[in-house]
Amino acid sequence: MPEGIPALVAGVGLLLAFLSTGMPVFVGFFLINLLTVVLFIGPAGYGMFVNSLYETTTTQSLATIPLFILMGEILFRSNSVEMLFRSIDTLIGRVKGRQYVLGIALATVFSTLSGAAMGVAAMLGRSLLPGMISRGYNPRLSAGVILAGACLAPLIPPSILTIIVGTLAGVSIAGLLIAGIIPGLVFAALFLVYVFVRIWLNPAMAPAAPDVMPKVTARDALIAVVRIIPFTIIILMVLGFILLGIATPTEAAAMGVIGSLVTAAIYRGLSFNMIREATVSAAKVSGMILIIMATSKLFSQLLALSGGAAALTEWLVGLELGYFLMLFILMLLPFVLCMFVDQIALMLIVIPIYIPIVAAQGYDPIWFWLLFLINVTIGGLTPPLGYVLFALKSTWPEGTLADVYAAAWPFVLLFVLGTTLLALFPWLTLVLPSVL
Repeated sequence: MPEGIPALVAGVGLLLAFLSTGMPVFVGFFLINLLTVVLFIGPAGYGMFVNSLYETTTTQSLATIPLFILMGEILFRSNSVEMLFRSIDTLIGRVKGRQYVLGIALATVFSTLSGAAMGVAAMLGRSLLPGMISRGYNPRLSAGVILAGACLAPLIPPSILTIIVGTLAGVSIAGLLIAGIIPGLVFAALFLVYVFVRIWLNPAMAPAAPDVMPKVTARDALIAVVRIIPFTIIILMVLGFILLGIATPTEAAAMGVIGSLVTAAIYRGLSFNMIREATVSAAKVSGMILIIMATSKLFSQLLALSGGAAALTEWLVGLELGYFLMLFILMLLPFVLCMFVDQIALMLIVIPIYIPIVAAQGYDPIWFWLLFLINVTIGGLTPPLGYVLFALKSTWPEGTLADVYAAAWPFVLLFVLGTTLLALFPWLTLVLPSVL
């Protein structure tokens, strides 16, 4: 084995051992960094440690994270999303299996407002799943629709994980955000097709009557459209400004916060207490993410100093595995590890190792890192330890963990199918970023 790789394996293995004890992610990175500096660098490394913390916490692009989190917090805490929920419910109308369609549609839209798969899964698990089951919908398919839809959140912008990947990998955050739009819609379409095929093969999976909803009149549809206009403006303002090059992701996120405040005021949910609660919650989540990234910065620098990342790159390239076989191996690792390791922790470990390999293989950076993000997301959906599964289970006490696992597997396979399509047809990912 080339020199440097054992040090790389030892460092990553020790870090994973720390994280497996259940300690906070930032504590694990802090300990491995401190241990490495004390044993191999000495007092001179302390300044390096401080500089890496300062450099990460003052990175301008990371200001996008708390702004997007605050935008979602304001919309959810002001109960503005309740209006969105009812409007989409009305617009779907009376179709066979409409609650399945509603679940996919709501998850897709909420993904543009939240960006957190666990949050979307928990919210729809509390609000939508009990009603679906009480109306006679198949419990496992209902849970699967919510799980799969929630996992669109890291893909469809604004996505916190996309910002983290772009920052760590050194690629355009705006390009990576925009690149997730078409793949997110492709996955949503695959879920809809799957649901309709299941209903066609087994009509008992949906109620015989198209729900208890009365016929939707033109007036009802018009009112529903008017009610969702503020949300549409927020989405177009954030994504449109980025796509047209009018604003950076950070500036667009700030406009999104302003738009969310205006929306909350329109729906009479704006208050001092709501703003205070949203700000405090956003600060807590953002602080957790930023301290993890700050403590991980030195870890990636230590990997570079050890020569392990460079040695691994040289070794893998020397195997001459081929374009797609190498891609398969690089995608398989996050898919498997994210069943056991926190998403952000895994990205902080793997991305610095992958960067030189991606450059050596000649992969398009935006295309590759979006595929990487998708595989990280699928890992969160995959049994036995996918974190999104437990988020839904916590809101569905009547269902067993076996039910949740059974609900997830078909959609894991659909995600794999969709990822394969994106790998074979890169233009699906790159067409929108090419407009920037």
